[in-house]
Amino acid sequence: MAVNKSCSYVEVNNCFLNGVSTALSESSSICSDIKEASEIEFMNSISCTFDPFDFIEESWQHCDNMLQTSDNKIHVANNMMDMDQDPRKRLCFADGRRKVDYVLVYHYRKRSSVRGSPSQHRLSIISNGSYPLGVEEKDQEGRKDEPAEVVVDVGPPDPADGEKIMIREEFEGNLKDAGLEIEHDKENKAHGHAFIRLHAPWQVLSREAEFLKIKVPTKKSYELREEKGLAATMNEVWRKLNQPFQPKVPHQEQEHSRTKFLSHCFSRDKLHLYNIKSKDTFFDNATRSRIVYEILRRTACTRTCQTMGITTLIANGVYDSAFPLHDGDFHPSGQAEGKNDRQLLHDEWARYGAFYKYQPVDLIRKYFGEKIGLYFAWLGVYTQLLIPASVVGIIVFFYGWATVETNIPSQEMCDEDQNFTMCPLCDRACDYWHLSTACGTARASHLFDNPATVFFAIFMSLWAAMFLEHWKRRQISLNYSWDLTGMEEEEEKAKEHPRPKYETILLQKRQRKKKNTKNKNETGHEKLTWRDRLPGYLINISSILFMFGVTCSAVFSVIIYRITISALMAMSSDPEVKSNVRVTVTATAVIINLVVILILDEIYGMVAAWLTELEIPKTETNFEERLILKAFLLKFMNAYAPIFYVAFFKGRFAGRPGDYVYVFNDYRMEECAPGGCLIELCIQLSIIMLGKQLIQNNVFEIGIPKLKKLCRTLKDKERAPKEIVEQPGRRQQWHLDYDLEPFDGLTPEYMEMIIQFGFVSLFVASFPLAPLFALLNNVIEIRLDAKKFVTELRRPDAIRAKDIGIWYNILSGLGKFSVIINAFVISFTSDFIPRLVYQYMYSETGTMHGFINHTLSYFNVSNFKPGTVPSISSLGKDITFCRYKDYREPPWSTEPYQFSKQYWSVLAARLGFVILFQNLVITMSMLVAWVIPDVPKNISEKLKKEKTLLVDVFLNEEKEKLQLIQSLFSRDLTQEQQEELKVSDQTSLPLQQTQPGQLPPTSSPAPRTRPRAASFSQFTRQMSMSPRSDITQHTAV
Repeated sequence: MAVNKSCSYVEVNNCFLNGVSTALSESSSICSDIKEASEIEFMNSISCTFDPFDFIEESWQHCDNMLQTSDNKIHVANNMMDMDQDPRKRLCFADGRRKVDYVLVYHYRKRSSVRGSPSQHRLSIISNGSYPLGVEEKDQEGRKDEPAEVVVDVGPPDPADGEKIMIREEFEGNLKDAGLEIEHDKENKAHGHAFIRLHAPWQVLSREAEFLKIKVPTKKSYELREEKGLAATMNEVWRKLNQPFQPKVPHQEQEHSRTKFLSHCFSRDKLHLYNIKSKDTFFDNATRSRIVYEILRRTACTRTCQTMGITTLIANGVYDSAFPLHDGDFHPSGQAEGKNDRQLLHDEWARYGAFYKYQPVDLIRKYFGEKIGLYFAWLGVYTQLLIPASVVGIIVFFYGWATVETNIPSQEMCDEDQNFTMCPLCDRACDYWHLSTACGTARASHLFDNPATVFFAIFMSLWAAMFLEHWKRRQISLNYSWDLTGMEEEEEKAKEHPRPKYETILLQKRQRKKKNTKNKNETGHEKLTWRDRLPGYLINISSILFMFGVTCSAVFSVIIYRITISALMAMSSDPEVKSNVRVTVTATAVIINLVVILILDEIYGMVAAWLTELEIPKTETNFEERLILKAFLLKFMNAYAPIFYVAFFKGRFAGRPGDYVYVFNDYRMEECAPGGCLIELCIQLSIIMLGKQLIQNNVFEIGIPKLKKLCRTLKDKERAPKEIVEQPGRRQQWHLDYDLEPFDGLTPEYMEMIIQFGFVSLFVASFPLAPLFALLNNVIEIRLDAKKFVTELRRPDAIRAKDIGIWYNILSGLGKFSVIINAFVISFTSDFIPRLVYQYMYSETGTMHGFINHTLSYFNVSNFKPGTVPSISSLGKDITFCRYKDYREPPWSTEPYQFSKQYWSVLAARLGFVILFQNLVITMSMLVAWVIPDVPKNISEKLKKEKTLLVDVFLNEEKEKLQLIQSLFSRDLTQEQQEELKVSDQTSLPLQQTQPGQLPPTSSPAPRTRPRAASFSQFTRQMSMSPRSDITQHTAV
């Protein structure tokens, strides 16, 4: 039984889906008529057998031929383009004119044939994705001499794939109804990826631009005020000095000109106000893709599935991915004027050779959108302000290095004549030792523990406040130059788009309620409540507490490692091993800490995303904020827990000789080095900071994307059939972009810099060189991120953002927290306060002479517990007293080994310094924030001037309309009066019988009066209508 191939169910669905744009209503009606007629024919011929591969091939040709007969507008293309054409045309449809604004990708399967197989499989067609219909076998009597062919999968192999096809058909049909034009690839493989290209015509762009309130420049311009006097001279000198560091971007010279064009929200009623040279280039590529993405996000599939937007369809596997295209290849073409934006970004920004140049922030914003532009602008401001902090840190470090020879406490520790015999560092195996053997540690500690570090801690606290204030001013300037002022309404609208997980759970809830309720119409406005989210909240709290416990356990494990290795190395008979116990144990323990931190960082990132999914946030904004908070808490705890231990806990609970605190009843708690815990804190901070920056921020960012790309390439090669060879020639841009890594958001990039900001600000009193290493890392980080965005990632969606969001609150919190941390580090970790107390309260000469002896207490060796005395002593058996670092009463006192008066004096001074330091620095920070205005003065003046000019423009426009109305009205009156006079003369009727403003029955013909009445009513209706109603009535452009 033959099948009519000219009109079938599969063919008509493809025609109806891909065929005709919304403007061609006649073609749409033709396809719909064919569909209705073909469904009957298909049901009559469903039981016959046919060759589906040839059937689909002929159906494609028939659909193409039918669509080409409608005004020669092709919406389904074969992707058989000339590969040697203009590179700009490779970003267009097959006609070479319409731009590809967005690309959808899905994986398909169709029939594949294998020769030499002994039999032929049956075909099964899935109707509506649920009912399998049988198909008879072909007669194979005439094919005995030919090798048999196995026919596999004419359509979807299971109902799930059939359902996805139906969803795609409905979704693409709705996109077509929304005005988008669609072009498909021809599926010429057994299975693979199919690309759907979307184009937004001018009608769609103008409609959506008005809906999204996109600001565009108008024809009205004004000249910026020219500075005069000394300020103008200094600005000119500064501009010439900065000239070598400016990127060579052609658009930058126009943006820095003195002529400023006013911007206003796009409106189709005010097209005459905009300088529209070409409708194809009026909206740039980023804006066009953003408009298409908004349509994709709000387009629903209500017939096949209750889903909203492309994100839900990607999450459900209907589409593999959706992305806008890059502007061609990033390799330079050799001509500076002919470079596209991607090539300009690669040459002037995404190269390590351009590390000394400023970032082309405006071009970054134009290409990637405001959200990514703000990130790189913030990173640039942060890196710039690290320069003065690095300079001051280097000065502080060299001050310590220059004064180490004149430091009296260091000299006393290194003086062998002082002969301070110290108590053993461990039980039984450790011997008494002289304090002079720790001379190197004392000298190194002075490099970071000197009076200049106090000044540096105050400076860095003020620096953090100045950084935040400077960024606020920079952010306001960018908002003005990027036309981001007044976009709160747009942000609220963007928050209304639900996430795929939220939609899925909400749909499941509705379905459950429909089963339980008799009236199905009652479940129309369901939403998730706190009861639906309660299990997720409970799991979140318990999991975060568990992760905190894991971090503390890792820190405690490293403590046990240090204690045990110290005891084992102290038992060694090798003198070199004994002398290097502290250095070896400290260095290896910090490396172990670093490895644990790197591993837990990756685990905590995945755990934070999983926990955020359990909370079922409604919008992407809520999801991102909650994810950031969880990831920051976990990673902050992970990175700083070892540092907090060394700074505030190590040596505080070790006890004293004769009454030590033991772990597992065998190992003593570790103590600080003789030079203090600050040098160990410096070692811990420097190794963790440098290790994270070198390994995690650089090696992982370079290596992991390349490994992912390699795995994807190998996976695609395995999935591709070996018998099909790709067509020769250059691949299209959408193929090249699909091979790139998808963009996963800015959260990892921000998180790296926030953790680094904590290293720079929180414990900077112990490591003044931290800003320098952060500066060197950021110079590389900017170019590394730039190279990743330009060459290794798909082009992200251009998302408008007014600020950096919750990250600013985290930075502000870290800045305030750093004041407290630095106050406690200076007071309790360093010896700054004990030195001051000794010099001004206990020193007889008012100098630091005798400070070491003042900080060491006495212990009678006869008071050691049995089994803890050194088994072998090289210093002899005549030792009666040994010294240890603490403020305690001597053994001959009435209260031996109790805290002395000096201890309480030093403690009171430490607490007083914390209170004084906090109040002083916070007051100065508030003063800095008050002195520096958030909005620059020139920006506020420009905003006022532009607002006034826009009001004048619209007032002039209204005046012109009123004048036009009055002229038309007066012309109508004069013509009516003349006609009335003529009529009165002809009929000899008195003039008083005709009322003013009323046309006589023998007035002028209707064709002359109707156009005037229509024009008058048009103007009066436009003046009387509200702005909301005015949106719905537009003149076609």
